[in-house]
This record gives sequence, C-alpha cells and structure tokens, in this order.
Amino acid sequence: MSVPFIRCRQLTRIYTRGEERIKPLDQLDLDIDRGRFVALMGPSGSGKTTLLNLLAGIDSPTNGELHVGDTPVHSLSRGRLAAWRADHVGYIFQLYNLVPVLNAYENVELPLLLQSITRTERHRRVSAAMEAVGIGDRHKHYPRQLSGGQEQRVAIARAIVTEPDLLLCDEPTGDLDRETATSIMDLLQRLNRDEGRTIVMVTHDPATTKWADTLLHLEKGRLLEHVENPA
Repeated sequence: MSVPFIRCRQLTRIYTRGEERIKPLDQLDLDIDRGRFVALMGPSGSGKTTLLNLLAGIDSPTNGELHVGDTPVHSLSRGRLAAWRADHVGYIFQLYNLVPVLNAYENVELPLLLQSITRTERHRRVSAAMEAVGIGDRHKHYPRQLSGGQEQRVAIARAIVTEPDLLLCDEPTGDLDRETATSIMDLLQRLNRDEGRTIVMVTHDPATTKWADTLLHLEKGRLLEHVENPA
C-alpha cells in the first residue's frame, strides 16, 4: 500500500489574541495522494488558508504532524522550512503578489534566484514556464501593462518555475471574470493532468470545484466531508 503524499495527523494550530485562543485547525487528520487536484471549501474561519499556509511551510503547527513526501514539515526549523519551500512548493495568490517594478520575466525569475543554478538554466526555466501558461510574448511587460488574467498567468508561471512537487492556490480566480477564471482553471487542470502536479486549492466558488478530482469541506478546523469528484 502506497504512502499518501500529504499526511496530516492531529494537526492543530492555535493563535493567541490577548486572552482569546483561536483554533483554526483542530486535530485534523487528512491524506492526499500524489498527483491529486484537491479543492478545499468551507466558511470563513474554517481553517482553509491556515491549512494552506501549513502545507507551504509559511506557518508551523502548534501540535500534530505534517509530512509532505518524505519530509516531516512539522519538525523543520524556520531556516530549513524556507529552503524546503523554495525547492518543493509553488504558491499562487488570489491578488497575484507581483512586484510592480519588475517585468513579467523578472517576476517569474525571482524564485530561481534562491537556487544555485546558472543564468542559462534560469533563462531556460523562465521561458519554459511562461510558454507553458501562454504568456511567452509578455517577457518585457510590467504588471500595470497586463490584464488580470495575464497577471495571474505570470503568478502561475512564477509558482511552477522551480518545478515544485506541490502547487498551492489561494482563491486563484477570486478576482477574475468568469471567462478568464475558466481559462485559469483549465490551465491548472492541465498542470495537474499533464505534468502530474499535486494541487491543493482553496476556493469559495463552487463552480471551480468541477476541475478538481477531490472536494474537501472544512468547518471549525475539522474535516466535515471528503468527496471524490466523478468528473
């Protein structure tokens, strides 16, 4: 029996705000196999973004265990988390988070500057990532010169340029019109099916879940429902 790619055991995150204790994740048990496209839904405050940030190594759990592949993410130091994240995780934000003074090529190149690779290899990877998401002709365009859909494609190219094992998406279509959102979801599905990327996507939009093969519902930090998408 194969071991799941993502394994959460009793995963708990507690924040303290004054005298108040906030528990967005409460002893969560969850398995996700490699190569799955998972849509994560739930009301505000249900723990979706907290889980995404734990999977990314941006945050650390208060209690419990989190393994991604062979890595015990829950036990890594802050420095080792940053190094692991740079090599294994791509993160797509709802509002793109592009650097306005850098052009599209330079924005996509940013994560590679943390890796010990040659300038030639950086150029190859950036060009390949931009071609893969359909913006190969936008190298010199700045964010202000791009449409919302093009900005999100730059953000996706930046997330995949390191060839990560895990792609995390926080409301990747939340700021886009329906036609553009559909093209972005088609792109994510292609990255999942053709390139085998494991994708975990937080969404409030039920229409986007049809592209995923697994639907998870969180409520009050616990897994409420796990549905396999027949589509």
